[in-house]
Amino acid sequence: MLPERDGLTLFYPFEFEQNVRNTAQLYIQNIQPGDKTKEDFHFILFILKKADMKRILKQSVGIDVAQKELVVQIGRLNEDLSTELYAYKCFANTTKGFILLVQWVLKLTEPTVSIRYVMEATGVYHESLACYLADQGYPVSIILPNKISNYFRTLSVKTITDKSASKAITLFGLERKLEDWKRPKPVFKYLRQLTRERDQLVQERTMIKNQLHAEQTESDPNSSTLKRIKQRIDLLNKQEKVIKEEIDTLSKKEKELKNELALLRTIPGIGTLTAATILAETNCFELVRSKRQLASYAGFDVQEKQSGTSVKGKTRISKKGNKNLRKAMHMPALTAIRHDERFKTIFARLVSKHGIKMKAAVAVQRKLLELSYTIFKSGLPYNKNYLQQEKLSDQKYQQQLA
Repeated sequence: MLPERDGLTLFYPFEFEQNVRNTAQLYIQNIQPGDKTKEDFHFILFILKKADMKRILKQSVGIDVAQKELVVQIGRLNEDLSTELYAYKCFANTTKGFILLVQWVLKLTEPTVSIRYVMEATGVYHESLACYLADQGYPVSIILPNKISNYFRTLSVKTITDKSASKAITLFGLERKLEDWKRPKPVFKYLRQLTRERDQLVQERTMIKNQLHAEQTESDPNSSTLKRIKQRIDLLNKQEKVIKEEIDTLSKKEKELKNELALLRTIPGIGTLTAATILAETNCFELVRSKRQLASYAGFDVQEKQSGTSVKGKTRISKKGNKNLRKAMHMPALTAIRHDERFKTIFARLVSKHGIKMKAAVAVQRKLLELSYTIFKSGLPYNKNYLQQEKLSDQKYQQQLA
């Protein structure tokens, strides 16, 4: 309730509409001829304006994050379930820009209703802002790009710009129930930095090796050039060795991490580096709630275009997810297909179905990733004889029934 004025009690903007209107009507009836009503007239308009306001159920701040700029949109969900976007502004993607963003949002939002900041996962550009907002105690949600793009297609928007993207993110935050983002644990953030650095070294080394092969194949190769190329390869090999030693040291120092890595290494084809990548890129499965969600996060979710009998596009994975996680599953899948009977059977069945080996290999990659989630959540190591044991127990059960 707001303070009284000349015997009239001003209702809080979101109190019951009928009570406010009745109070205004009573005030109008008490006006006597000759009274000065200019100031009172504005006061009555203020009351009626407050009566027309709808109660706010939810407030959302959608942020389209770029390397140097934050495109921000504010929206709210009213009690009649209508959405309203009413403020737009751009800020620098710096600490000063974060402070100005929060100050601007607080000026334009209702303080009694929680404000949720929603942004799309864009590489590493969103992390500083997300950490800043989380440290300040604001609810933050980070959405996968494929979810936003799929939602964008449901809107009547033909032109895609930073502003329209921020609008879509804001509406997504208003219409969906989102989970709070949590800052990655320091150990997994450090582990992610190491695994990504090692992956970059491997890519660079592959490129240089290709260059070395090209130089050696020439009719008259330059010996000094070959020497320098080999020196660069040796340097990258040494750096990769140092990174592996750091990962080993970290796993020995963190007992919990050591046990988690050992658990995932029981899965066919998955070694220390792959297990470390899985845990680092998923923040130890912090926000993963299902195997399907994990597959979508990695970009293994299937896209299919089909309409009637005439339109039938090729079925393929979206690749709109964490590419580092997806890339890490490639070699383990090939190893599992060669050395594990279960995955060898899955691969052969899929190849016989559609005849595409790479497509079958990708399916095994997804199976391995989903299995790592199941193993981690259960806390039980991989049992290669699981299917055989299930079959034997089923046979015993059938014999008991007979």
